Amino acid sequence: MGKPDYLQIKEVQAYKTYLEVEKNYTEATINDYLEDLKNYFAYLNGEGLKSTEIEYNDARNYIAYLGFKKKNSPSTVARSISTLRSFYRFLMKEEKVTTNVFTLLKMPKKANHLPRFFYYNELEELFQVPDLTIPLGQRDALILEILYGTGIRVSELVAIKIPDIDLTRREIRIMGKGQKMRIVYFEPIVQKRLKLYLHDGREKLLSNNKHEYLLVNHLGNPLTTRGVRDILTRMIEKTALQKKISPHMLRHSFATSLLNEGCDILSVQQLLGHESITATGIYTHVTSDRLKEVYYKTHPRARK
Repeated sequence: MGKPDYLQIKEVQAYKTYLEVEKNYTEATINDYLEDLKNYFAYLNGEGLKSTEIEYNDARNYIAYLGFKKKNSPSTVARSISTLRSFYRFLMKEEKVTTNVFTLLKMPKKANHLPRFFYYNELEELFQVPDLTIPLGQRDALILEILYGTGIRVSELVAIKIPDIDLTRREIRIMGKGQKMRIVYFEPIVQKRLKLYLHDGREKLLSNNKHEYLLVNHLGNPLTTRGVRDILTRMIEKTALQKKISPHMLRHSFATSLLNEGCDILSVQQLLGHESITATGIYTHVTSDRLKEVYYKTHPRARK
């Protein structure tokens, strides 16, 4: 049996349109859903199954396949279940199926990992890497400062356009998940880096290209999320830090720094663009030094 293009399947096409039009999801979110469906339909094809004829045992076998044979993490398996619940809920709405067997499956328990973040001294070492005398160095310094200074997602970072930035008010208009707009704020050091990059580095990198995206690659084209990750990896390799780096680590560091300095969690939630306070809850961890400091300052007998 040949392997069909799952995007040509009518139900998948209709579901993709539903996510785009009715749910108004971002392209990145939709791609995550479609990636889960791609894996699902590849499995169905290999097993000779039809998506509209799936029974409970078939669903269980697929989840076991993801976990044991493909060795996916519990969080990846949980996301797949969530995607398939949504997909079959849509098929029920379209009267393509009568039951949603994936709602009967239990979500796997996720490991309770604390978010990885950088300490202040580690960040300072990282900030020393970019060479501000060259265009790419100016851009790289700006990437670091914006990610840590605002806590935005890498997908939000590469989507920033020049008109989104208010240098005077030190604000950036961000289009977040679900096409929801919010304002983030930046400190004077980001303002300084922005002015240098906009008036020097970006103009030199753009060459003959004409577009409004803030961040550009060495060819003058808009920078991609993959490009940002590669830049950060190259930067940390120039330090003595024995850590892997990702854009999300800088987002974690932003939230951790705010909480450690006394910011309330509701404000952090707003700044991160989280819909639910539950999502922000993972950042309520603090370093042992901070805990010790709070203890000695607040406990009556410890103060004595």
